Amino acid sequence: MHRYKFVLTRPLQFLPVIFGISVITFILVRLIPGDPARNILGTRATPAALASIRAQYGLDQPMWLQYLYFLKNLANGEMGKSILYKIDVLKLIVTRIEPTLALVVSSVVLSVLIAVPMAAIAARNAGRAPDHAVRIVSTFGIGFPPFWLGLMLIILFSVELGVLPVSGYGATIGEKLSHLVLPSLTVALSLSTVLTRSLRAAMIEQLKSDVATAARARGMPEGIVFWRHVLPNSLVPTINLLAVNIGWLIGGTVVVESVFALPGMGQLLVRAIFSRDYMVVQGVAMVFACATVLINFIADIVTVAVDPRVKL
Repeated sequence: MHRYKFVLTRPLQFLPVIFGISVITFILVRLIPGDPARNILGTRATPAALASIRAQYGLDQPMWLQYLYFLKNLANGEMGKSILYKIDVLKLIVTRIEPTLALVVSSVVLSVLIAVPMAAIAARNAGRAPDHAVRIVSTFGIGFPPFWLGLMLIILFSVELGVLPVSGYGATIGEKLSHLVLPSLTVALSLSTVLTRSLRAAMIEQLKSDVATAARARGMPEGIVFWRHVLPNSLVPTINLLAVNIGWLIGGTVVVESVFALPGMGQLLVRAIFSRDYMVVQGVAMVFACATVLINFIADIVTVAVDPRVKL
């Protein structure tokens, strides 16, 4: 159990990261051109009305004092009140977290389901036509931006074939699943290309390892050698790569949610940025940051559990 000692100390190392993200987000949001009060009242608002709105939301206070209020709210389990939606930011985020969480989970599952077979085909046929085909597809896949890929999938499956909905989220479980197919496939096709290349390289290396050679010497069939020894030992670098790409995955969901009008946190963040809703932008950014840190922490635990040789 000494390999898991980092579980006790790692959360303390995350605190400076979260604090730094909160400071950077707080400053960058307020550097966005525009006035939240004028966005609420319109261009014909009087100076007195604008001053009243700024005072109501504390926008007339110095930036350092606003940040202290923000930290105070976080300490009390709050994130302030949305200027646009007129409700608590935390309650607003809770109402939007389900579509984003469903999109991220389904995208990761689809990415793994796509990457593992493709990497296995490429690794077991290294240097031959299947390997070259997988490498070409993965190379082209990296160059396709998610928003373009999403639009192409909409044209194919929604406009031309008419088998999947264009946008929205639905009300029932069946409707939600059908609305998630295209968004999650869009993210998965982009993410799986990176995972495939990493997993292929790791599998080729493990096929030449002493463990695989010893298994073959004992008369074990090549298929069992691959799935019992090669694949598990190849997963460690892929798990770490997936954790590193969580930030990209979250950024990708922001774009994809806008393309497919999915009412998740990404769409909420985009609208909050355009409306200069500072509290919502800060709240969503903090949730995304905490989620990224948590997923990297879970990836470290999984890495240690999969490979006993790893010590963190």
